[in-house]
Amino acid sequence: MDISKIAILSTVNNFKLYEKSSSLYPSNIKSYVFDGRNGMFGIFSIIYMMKVFKKKDIDWLILMDEDALFVESDLIYPLIDHMKANDYIISGIRDGGALPERAGNPYVMNPFFSIINFKDLKKIWNKKEMLENHYILENEFNDDLSDLKYPYNKTSMSEPYYGFYLWLKRKNKKMLFLEVDLPFADDQITNVVYDLNNKPIVYHTWFSREYGDLRGRHTARIDRVFEEFENKNTNLKPVKIYKDHLFPLKERVRKFKKHTRKRLIRIGLISEKVKINKS
Repeated sequence: MDISKIAILSTVNNFKLYEKSSSLYPSNIKSYVFDGRNGMFGIFSIIYMMKVFKKKDIDWLILMDEDALFVESDLIYPLIDHMKANDYIISGIRDGGALPERAGNPYVMNPFFSIINFKDLKKIWNKKEMLENHYILENEFNDDLSDLKYPYNKTSMSEPYYGFYLWLKRKNKKMLFLEVDLPFADDQITNVVYDLNNKPIVYHTWFSREYGDLRGRHTARIDRVFEEFENKNTNLKPVKIYKDHLFPLKERVRKFKKHTRKRLIRIGLISEKVKINKS
């Protein structure tokens, strides 16, 4: 495995928390940051990722939110080996049914922690095609959901990034869903992601946007999780930070076009395209 071709990407809203979590990143892996404080996260971060890293020599890209922290970062290497040997394009956890906090679509992933075969993703990337896949058809997929312990909604399209994963599924790309659980009896929010040998690889505390705020609703809870790793915080190094300064303007234009189209449909000047299940 060529470690020089592995990188970590974090889309950061809370840099105070990122300073804590990034110190646990592997020291021999390149790290990059997208500044998400202007609202550029989720599907917009994925699109920006494909633009910024298009020409970078990256084979494997690890997505890591600032409220996610490595329990044992070395476990990513055998996981990548497994993905490569079995032709998986992405790994992560289901966004519905795997945790009490997430009752969304179980066919897609939540991007707080993912490993992407970026080399293969670049070969098939088509922004327009991907964006056209933000829909779900009844009984379209046959994933075995029998082991899911929590509620989910197979028709949910609640997150804009769902279309990215549905696009991959419709292109018959293999997705590796990792096991997840709640590791703390007194914390029913923080979860742990396991590798294929049931070893903890990542904790995810959630609610990074509320970390350090005056209300302190989640700050103390998140700090308790991080306290266990305080003596392991060794990888403090400068990272390249990217920021799409035009994103707020582009987002206003996008929303204006969206609202205008809805108004035109409502008054009958244009028709709405409807996805039809032909199966």
